[in-house]
Amino acid sequence: MVKVGLVVKSDPEAEQKAEAFEQWLVKKGTAVFRQRNRTPSRDIPGKKSEHSPPDLFCVFVLGGDGTFLGAIRWIGDQQVPVLGIKFGEVGFLAEAVAEDLFDAAQSILENDFTTNERMRLQVRVLRKKEEVARETVLNDVVINKGTLARLADIETRIDGQYLTTYRADGLIIATPTGSTAYSLAAGGPVLQPAVPGILLTPICPFSLTNRPLIVPDAVRISLRVAETASDLMLTFDGQVGMELQDGDTIEVVKSAHPVQMIPIPGQNYYDLLKAKLRWSGGRV
Repeated sequence: MVKVGLVVKSDPEAEQKAEAFEQWLVKKGTAVFRQRNRTPSRDIPGKKSEHSPPDLFCVFVLGGDGTFLGAIRWIGDQQVPVLGIKFGEVGFLAEAVAEDLFDAAQSILENDFTTNERMRLQVRVLRKKEEVARETVLNDVVINKGTLARLADIETRIDGQYLTTYRADGLIIATPTGSTAYSLAAGGPVLQPAVPGILLTPICPFSLTNRPLIVPDAVRISLRVAETASDLMLTFDGQVGMELQDGDTIEVVKSAHPVQMIPIPGQNYYDLLKAKLRWSGGRV
């Protein structure tokens, strides 16, 4: 029996659609494992956090980008194909609209689909040389200062070589997929998902010469917060986070486990980009 996952946004419209979709799947002899979207948390879950069954054929996500990112956390490192169905506002991760759900699902169940790999980042947090957290992100990992905190001093090294000490409200390390999320709002460039790079975007830097930087995806990025740091948060895909302490080190590398996203045939990334960013293409 084919087993599929179903992750649904906490929204009346999405839940109503999910009910009809689940009944449709069951009638086709498909086993459905339904997961309610998780609420973002300030705390990293323990090692016993719930993950999806190991033998899912695919996962359908009904919601926006937040729901999609939560679903990716649920899947973990498993190479399960994922299709996002848009139920939200501006979003870049949902490949289909609700009207296309059943047609797309029929093709997937008939094994008539392809996948595109999206790079993820593996993030480790070291405290006094001891690992205190390990997470994998699809969009970004962000160091943010609290409301009353001073500017953050973030010493940055690339493959062990000193780059600079960012003095800013924070720093975003983003994948090409994440380049259209928080990094874009902070003034970073858009990277096409197939570009093999990692983006460093400072948030409101003290020095205007600290600009966004793209580095190869094979590098190891090491970030160390100053000994005088206080009230700093580290967040992973905006889903979970942790408080940083003086002298903590964050190491970021490309993950060995990309996300397998199912594209909709005939849909073009640049058309999606123009639509989401409302580029008219004409004269102003």
